[in-house]
Amino acid sequence: MEFIKKNKAFCLFALLALLIILGAVFAPVLTGGVSPTDAVLRDALQAPSAKHICGTDKLGRDVFARVIYGARTSLTATFAVVAIIFALGSVLGVLAGYFGGWVDTIIMRVADMMVSFPGMVFAIAIAGILGASVKNAVIAVALVSWTKYARLARSLVLKIRNRDFVSAAIVTGSKTPYILTKYMLPNVIPTLVITAATDIGGMMLELAGLSFLGFGAKAPTPEWGLMLNEGRQFISNAPWMMFYPGLAIFVVVVVFNLLGDALRDVLDPRNE
Repeated sequence: MEFIKKNKAFCLFALLALLIILGAVFAPVLTGGVSPTDAVLRDALQAPSAKHICGTDKLGRDVFARVIYGARTSLTATFAVVAIIFALGSVLGVLAGYFGGWVDTIIMRVADMMVSFPGMVFAIAIAGILGASVKNAVIAVALVSWTKYARLARSLVLKIRNRDFVSAAIVTGSKTPYILTKYMLPNVIPTLVITAATDIGGMMLELAGLSFLGFGAKAPTPEWGLMLNEGRQFISNAPWMMFYPGLAIFVVVVVFNLLGDALRDVLDPRNE
């Protein structure tokens, strides 16, 4: 209870994030068993009503069911991207900062090469080469996004690389893997976790952008970016096709961004 009183914002947004995740997990329950892919052409482009609370799309599919099931696709892809760039960037950054020399040069020059291109443009090029799919969109975004974590991890390692406790560990015969896992990683993980939490919203927007442009999820997969693309041509006579998936993206991005900010406050040693 003391933690909740002290960190009300974090607990609130953590609860909202949990509800979003649970909504995706229990999508069949929330939708009453309605399939997000079954087309009923006679129900096409119906406005929101008691039968279809968010209306239907051009094929008569229930928009509410597609939005709820779309949370599965969007959240899974987003968490996969964040996990990949977190792990890859952290490992490469720690190695570059600890070993220095040619290891540092190679890793950082590759990182410089990656950031020399506009991120979204580079991701579109990679996704275009690999082919349109959620899996390839995840790979494309991950390949252009790991550099921030590598640079951050490297800078944190450089701050403690020459500290006395690290030198003492080396002198006493500690092996390199032990030093990396015992001293280096624990010093970089908290900052990288905060970065990862605040990046969830941004990564979701990038994945939705790729799907909107045709480089991500393919029909009939329920995915929010793809739903925006499908509703674009009907925006004048069926605006609900774009409104509800757009609202879902907005809510989830805001919740996870605020959760990341609250997590930063929780882990800030000045608040202890």
